Amino acid sequence: MPIHDQGYRRYLGNRAAIGRSWKVMATAGIMTMVRKRMFILLMLFSWLGYVFRAIQFYLSEVITQAASILAPKGDTFREFLDNQNIFVFFVAIWVGAGLIANDRRANALQLYLSKPMTSAEYIAGKFAILFVFLTSVTFLPAMMLLLTQAILSGSLTFIRSNIYLLPAITLYSLLLVIVASISMLALSSLSKSSRFVGVMFAGLVFFTLAFFNALRGITGTSSFAWLAPSAALAQIGDVIFRVTPRYSVSPVAAAVAIIVLVAVSLWILKRRIRGVEIVT
Repeated sequence: MPIHDQGYRRYLGNRAAIGRSWKVMATAGIMTMVRKRMFILLMLFSWLGYVFRAIQFYLSEVITQAASILAPKGDTFREFLDNQNIFVFFVAIWVGAGLIANDRRANALQLYLSKPMTSAEYIAGKFAILFVFLTSVTFLPAMMLLLTQAILSGSLTFIRSNIYLLPAITLYSLLLVIVASISMLALSSLSKSSRFVGVMFAGLVFFTLAFFNALRGITGTSSFAWLAPSAALAQIGDVIFRVTPRYSVSPVAAAVAIIVLVAVSLWILKRRIRGVEIVT
């Protein structure tokens, strides 16, 4: 068998532009989750709230006597997104707990960063995975619910009367998704165990809320709501949807608390996700 020369050859393939590596990581991560049947069941289950609300809107149109009770209001969409918080919690843990922790456990982080991929692209790729699934349980069903109302009523009267719902749903959904995604990625970068990361995220949500409720019971005031990210987000959400705020804390203080949480999470990611310079 003849042996052909395997010397230097010019690369004839396509070269991806710098800055697009995150898309490959995001696509691979999304496809990995889509192949899991139990996760797909969770995603389908998260849309049950949309189904129930759609039935409510339908009954309000066909049963005149029940229209005053079942007819949608601006508060209806605020309540809908409130109910979706539980799915934000479960999806964030299921998808995000191992996004960075598993790479750290397999010592794959330096392998990623040794390729033409910056730490910013790595974080963007992981963030995109969470972003896609979390918007699928917040923004998409809420917007579909608004569209369903217009279809069932046969007019855009409700949307015109509550035009603020379009930016309100978008802004609040993005706020929920960004805070959950960034904080989860930061926690995932601190450990090599996805289970421990899930416990830490649950602690961030429930321990801070329990601590706030304890202070609320002692002091008789809810002005410490900024201590719990979930309570701070709820306060901001009430302001965005133009409903009476549920806590006495200033919305500005709640917003500052969320900004601090995101800033600290980004600082942790910057410190934990970086390549190691090899000197020869």
